[in-house]
Amino acid sequence: MKPALRGLLLMALALLGLQLYFALRIAAMAYVDPHSTAFERSELWRITTAPERSHWQQEWVPYGQISRALKSAVLASEDDGFATHGGVDWEAINTAWQKNAKAQARAEARSAAAKGRAVKPPRIIGGSTITQQLAKNLFLSGERTIVRKAQELVITLLLEACLSKERILEIYLNHVEWGDGVFGAQAASWRYYRKDASRLAPNEAARLAVMLPRPKFFEKLPASEYLANRSALIQGRMAYAQLP
Repeated sequence: MKPALRGLLLMALALLGLQLYFALRIAAMAYVDPHSTAFERSELWRITTAPERSHWQQEWVPYGQISRALKSAVLASEDDGFATHGGVDWEAINTAWQKNAKAQARAEARSAAAKGRAVKPPRIIGGSTITQQLAKNLFLSGERTIVRKAQELVITLLLEACLSKERILEIYLNHVEWGDGVFGAQAASWRYYRKDASRLAPNEAARLAVMLPRPKFFEKLPASEYLANRSALIQGRMAYAQLP
């Protein structure tokens, strides 16, 4: 066998082995609660090595001990088709791609008009579902490459195949970031409202849901006008959220 062919075969076997590893890990999550995610471990390393250390807050709570209001708010804000899609919302991805393309074009026009002066880069809008977000947080880095996105898609499909929608949402809500060193619904509920996640009111749940795309940013701006307005909008949508 030629060296090049042998190398390709070994790469294919290694890739297949990696997918099998992910599949086994995910299958086990149907019965065993994951203790941490790749993103949490990277954040823990950052916190413990930073000159000013943040306090780490996280506590797993079962699905039934997370308020219905928070589940509804998160779905209304992050992924209103969660209960029915197969893990990927292609329409949302296409919409995000179009918005990002327009934002990039505007940024390039401003850059040309600025004649060498620094111009703020465009904000990238994501079209990821809750399952895709969980796939990335569980196993992957935050880099934006085609290879990483392809692996995210494979893990997303494995999550949908091996776990129920309720279990996916349960794991997501227990591990998603809600501030600097704040992970999961229970920790967020205590951090911002001094109560258990089961007792969150609709307005509190909506506010937490709106924080999710930029938790560290909104943690420092609790009086943000955008946060208040967006929270009111999400609260109005919560009644229509379809829970798994």
